[in-house]
Amino acid sequence: MPSTDDELDGRRLRRDRNREAVVQALLGLYRAGNLTPSTDEIAERAGISARSLFRYFDDVDALVRTAVAHQQEHLKPLYEVSARPDQPLAERVERFVADRTRLLDAMGPVGQLARSIAPRQPQVAAELGRIRAVLRGQVVEVFGPELASVPPAEHDAVLSALDVTCSWEARHLLRQDQRLGKAAAARVMALSIHRLLEGAR
Repeated sequence: MPSTDDELDGRRLRRDRNREAVVQALLGLYRAGNLTPSTDEIAERAGISARSLFRYFDDVDALVRTAVAHQQEHLKPLYEVSARPDQPLAERVERFVADRTRLLDAMGPVGQLARSIAPRQPQVAAELGRIRAVLRGQVVEVFGPELASVPPAEHDAVLSALDVTCSWEARHLLRQDQRLGKAAAARVMALSIHRLLEGAR
């Protein structure tokens, strides 16, 4: 007969497995474009009953926060930037745009969801703020040589324009609202970076 400790370990393992299944089910629905799935849809995809869904999470907000956190863990390797300040500008822009668009596209619908719930989810809002700071810091590092030559009166404006140009929001507008393909949207980003840096010097 299994011992009490074995039974506890087994229940804990099942709980962890089911909890992970719920999170992955929710992320799968988000990535498929369903940003407001019902509990029945989440439970069905996770392979559990809808009634048992909230054995693993206090409420929907807790589940969503966990899913967004899992998404960030999944994206961590994509935050690496191959562009370096000592490379020629054209090469830097090409590398930076390739890396940045790969990351932004991977954020996908989960990025859209995170921004929609941030006003009522302080933890999500804080995480978005952290991500934006990291992405802005990459712009500063990669294009530091050019930014250093921008007149002081224009420096902050040029940096802000570059930051927005390379943001998830700009990519989303180009892809969704203007219906540009991935390559065309990437060209817009690259051209905007060149024009901003060349025009400000």
